[in-house]
Amino acid sequence: MPNIIVHKNGQVHQGEVRENSNLVVRAGIKQFPFPHLSYGCGMGKCAKCTSRIINGAEHLPAPNWKEKKLLAERLDLGYRLICQLWISHDLELTQDDIVPARQAIAPEAPQCT
Repeated sequence: MPNIIVHKNGQVHQGEVRENSNLVVRAGIKQFPFPHLSYGCGMGKCAKCTSRIINGAEHLPAPNWKEKKLLAERLDLGYRLICQLWISHDLELTQDDIVPARQAIAPEAPQCT
């Protein structure tokens, strides 16, 4: 069974999940990683589950079109939408200091002078 480590609000939470688990689905039915995981729609639309993968990224599938659309260049920095991943190996992730993807990739407002 995969071991999952979640860094959130300066704390570390660890637990096991069954192979081929989706962490957002599990949290939604009040199983680990609940309540330590932020999430929203579970469909790759809101990006509230955006996480930076610390360890185990090499075992994850390639990003799908939803992740590419919402995360763009942040994918290269290790960010993923956890709702889009089915976990089969150990994984360590953080949601500390993460701005939701849509806000992060929005163009900056022009400065008034």
